[in-house]
Amino acid sequence: MSPVRGADIACLEGDPAYDVRWPWKDGALSPGLTCVFRLKNEAHNLPWVLPPMLEAVQHVVIVDNLSDDGTPEVAQEVANECGAGDRITVTSYPHRVSRAGSEHLATRPDSVHSLTHFYNWSFSHVRTAYSMKWDGDMVLTREGVSILRDLSWQLEDSNAIVAVPRHPLSVESEQVAWLDLGFRFLEPWIYPMGPEFTFVKAFEWEVREFPESTTRLVAPEGLCVELKWLDRDEFAHWSDMDFDTSRAPRKRREWQVYSALRDGRGHEVPGLHRIESPPGVHVVDHVTRTWLPRAERPLVRRKGRLEV
Repeated sequence: MSPVRGADIACLEGDPAYDVRWPWKDGALSPGLTCVFRLKNEAHNLPWVLPPMLEAVQHVVIVDNLSDDGTPEVAQEVANECGAGDRITVTSYPHRVSRAGSEHLATRPDSVHSLTHFYNWSFSHVRTAYSMKWDGDMVLTREGVSILRDLSWQLEDSNAIVAVPRHPLSVESEQVAWLDLGFRFLEPWIYPMGPEFTFVKAFEWEVREFPESTTRLVAPEGLCVELKWLDRDEFAHWSDMDFDTSRAPRKRREWQVYSALRDGRGHEVPGLHRIESPPGVHVVDHVTRTWLPRAERPLVRRKGRLEV
């Protein structure tokens, strides 16, 4: 048995199990794309989120962070039902992670409680040449599956990064939801694995570095929705709600939409579309399988976009 290689990023607390050891130091990575989910209490979303992702990429890594709703078990169960149980890695990160905002800012980046260290440790489990950050509330459309499946081999050796537009979908009930097409929510999600593409600390949260010379690609609109449940606290992972317009414009928009919908003022928000599904069809399925594919392009007609 070969000895364990030393840490590339040793955690402040001195627990070697949560030191970061980069996989490329152990040899060439396999071709393909791995999707990394960092999850906490996302069991409700996973039956929508995981099946299309397992169709789209070569491997999925689930890093559970102190869930109490059975998230890791549901993830494995869904993967098994999809016939992809051998293409998912489920692991645990049993440390409380500082919430985005002021808590994150006050936490050292090499602490196990830091978002930065949490992300680097999570992505150290990737064994393919490309990796993708994805959230446990983001659902691919059929077009999204097709695009990601193609990208997984088209990106090989390109060193490009890919930004994927997403559309927040606030779910009011099983048949009613509100789709935010008022702004273009655009964020880089797909990166090569390598020493120039690791996570560092920023003001509000972690960010992934990349060289200025990196080619940046933008995927088409309509590939995924981000689920927001109006009967849940969608901002529990934030330490405060005073979102800075310059640093966190996306979160400011999300908070404005969430507040308006909770107050019954959804129709007053420009760019917010109320969608009702047919009887017997869940609104999430209706939006991702029917409404979005048929919607006229461009989906977002405002010039402004919110990048993070």
